[in-house]
Amino acid sequence: MTGADGVSGKRPLRPLGGLLAAMAVSLTGTRVSAIALPWFVLVTTGSATRTGLVSFCEMAPYVLVKALTGPLVDRAGPRVVSWSTDLASASAAAAIPLLHSWGRLTFPVLLALVALIGAARGPGDLAKEIMVPAAAERSRIPMEKATGLAGATARLASTLGPAAGGALVALLGPLTGLVLNAGCFALGSAITALVLPRGVGHAAEQARSADAETEPGYWRRFGEGFAFLRGEPLLLAISVMVGITNLLDAAFTTVLMPVWAKDSGNGAAAIGLNSGAHGGAALLGSLVAAAIAHRMRRRLVFFTAFLIAGAPPFLILASHAPMWAILAVFATGGFGAGFLNPILGAISFERIPRRLLGRVRALGDSLAWAGIPLGGLIAGAAVAACGLVPVLLAGGTAYFLTTNLTGLRPEWREMDRLRERAGHASRESPAGAPGR
Repeated sequence: MTGADGVSGKRPLRPLGGLLAAMAVSLTGTRVSAIALPWFVLVTTGSATRTGLVSFCEMAPYVLVKALTGPLVDRAGPRVVSWSTDLASASAAAAIPLLHSWGRLTFPVLLALVALIGAARGPGDLAKEIMVPAAAERSRIPMEKATGLAGATARLASTLGPAAGGALVALLGPLTGLVLNAGCFALGSAITALVLPRGVGHAAEQARSADAETEPGYWRRFGEGFAFLRGEPLLLAISVMVGITNLLDAAFTTVLMPVWAKDSGNGAAAIGLNSGAHGGAALLGSLVAAAIAHRMRRRLVFFTAFLIAGAPPFLILASHAPMWAILAVFATGGFGAGFLNPILGAISFERIPRRLLGRVRALGDSLAWAGIPLGGLIAGAAVAACGLVPVLLAGGTAYFLTTNLTGLRPEWREMDRLRERAGHASRESPAGAPGR
């Protein structure tokens, strides 16, 4: 049978399937590197502070460049930005083990290469994110299901990447993980360039800008995105709260968990086990969310998920609990975390006009990620000054207070009200017509 676009009925699944495949391999490489790179620095220098500095030098350019490239992604098109930045990330990642093998990898050179990876990843991740609604439309997939599948893909990468990273580091050393990271970026670039249709995620903007001479300049486009985000209290509240939790998560993954693994004698394999248990359960949570999220109260699910996913991992590592208990807590938290990104993605795509998607997502994501570069630095300095257990307890307490006190603000009620209005509009609209 031939579909309306003149191709087989299975053909429309290609845009979303190709995008999810590109996201999967690129994110898997990033998750492998998230274990291999801190462990490489920690075992070669013995310094938690230097380990945090490496994280800062990757994430600071990531956040800054991502914030500034939203208008450029809207103009150039997310497909082109995605494959080209993945290729740049692959080149920089491959240079680290290569220079190390030649004896040329000084610490300043490592910081420069890590900064280049971060600067390329920022717009690359943004480009993949904003292709989701266009790919969903081309594949004829409902938006919440598409965001759920994208969340499940990220969680799958969070399962396979840390598990592979922990195993590779334990068996073959951290540089093998960095080689795999480079290969994953290269494969993601090839998938995006060869599988995704030209213009995906860009056609709507091009249609509005048929006359290139009347297209607004960079700073005007940037200002439009800033003005829109400033007028959306819910999106701002989400960005600020997630910004704080991301700082705490970065401190946990880049410094606190590696230091715990080293001090406890469990080694890099334990990092992979914990992250794999969290990621596997999060994948299950994302799949459940993709299937039933449209029937659930977003606000209740959102804050319940943060309650079980946020503070408990900090507290369990501080308690010197046995490994089985640690894995149970990580798995439970992962299942809750699997519900978060599908909800956040659906809210974002519902509220942001398509023509502003790149620039608004760039600003919102950068605000949400602004604390990540500081997470490793703060954690490294705090562990050096106070020790691991006090920092873990303080991090868990801060996580609990952030996610619970923020939820008392009135703008969070819009999480459910918006969907109720959208559902009412869709029932009032004729079949096939968009609701107002």
